Amino acid sequence: MKKKTAVSLGMLSLALAAGLLTACGSGQKTGAEEGSGEDNKLYVYNWGEYIDESVIDEFEEETGIEVVYDLFETNEEMYPIIEAGAVKYDVICPSDYTIQRMIQNNLLAEINFDNVPNIKEIGPEYMDMAKDFDPENKYAVPYCWGTEGILYNKQRFDELGISYPTKWADLWNPELEGEILMHNTLRYAFMAALKIKGYSLNTTDPDQLAEARDMLIEQKPLVQAYVIDQVRDKMINGEAAAAMLYSGDLLYIQDTAKEQGSEFDLEYVLPEEGTSYWIDCWVIPANAEHKENAEKWINFLCRPDIAKKNFEYITYATPNKGAFELLDEELQNNKAVFPDLSQLKNSESVQYLGEEVNDMYNEMWKQVKAN
Repeated sequence: MKKKTAVSLGMLSLALAAGLLTACGSGQKTGAEEGSGEDNKLYVYNWGEYIDESVIDEFEEETGIEVVYDLFETNEEMYPIIEAGAVKYDVICPSDYTIQRMIQNNLLAEINFDNVPNIKEIGPEYMDMAKDFDPENKYAVPYCWGTEGILYNKQRFDELGISYPTKWADLWNPELEGEILMHNTLRYAFMAALKIKGYSLNTTDPDQLAEARDMLIEQKPLVQAYVIDQVRDKMINGEAAAAMLYSGDLLYIQDTAKEQGSEFDLEYVLPEEGTSYWIDCWVIPANAEHKENAEKWINFLCRPDIAKKNFEYITYATPNKGAFELLDEELQNNKAVFPDLSQLKNSESVQYLGEEVNDMYNEMWKQVKAN
């Protein structure tokens, strides 16, 4: 899943009965409301806090293209808006499994890479990773990527007399009662349990899923809360010993803790059993009215100086090799943010498994939450 679950600057609400879309995040009219077909427009749909806003200004100044920028909070919120086609966005930034779903349902246009020469700046290893959901690299250009791991408070573990965590199974240690923050995202919560069992996080086997469900129910007395964004403040404030975490949140948490003079030493580890890695990419909807402008946008964001600026704002790992080379050595050597791909042994990206399997996951997640 996506890995980016930032606090949104605004929300988009779909009034289904009226067939209207209100873009609260941007404070601007959407393409549907304007009915605009001007060549100098670009309608962008992205996660909250997932771009340095000065980059938008630079793009407009350099190209003369006016950007209308709207926000979504989850892939699941964004997908039906694109599927319905009432609002014609030109470029959007979904996560891997959602891109796979969009390709299967013919919702994306192939990118003309003649218009995206800066694609050469994307490391070939990340283009290979993208083949998990875009097998021929026709539709998606990697933007940010990361892993799912365990963030832990070293002082709290020392106080409890417990060894620092190295594997998902450590989050089932009964001595951590009330000290664990789990992802409030079913595919990631199930992933931890499935990896302990040695199963694929993309399993479609009902028996394997039932085992994972039972493990999560067994773990519940140890869980302080199921969270997403709240994990950051809770760990900075020392409210829990360990948490599931997107790697991209690590630099923010560590920097904020330092700025606040926090006494806590927070470290991140990739679990031994394997984990999930994710990639968010720029794609172009099949009904985009300004496709060449979208390709100019993607090309601009692939420019190393722009990709570096975005990394410094977002703090999620960049797949842009030119931008990586511009970073200082300390960041380049931060293996929590930029892990060696050899560290991703037994790791997988989340796959779209079809509606029937999704329903099975959802039902079992409800059972976990209900117990």
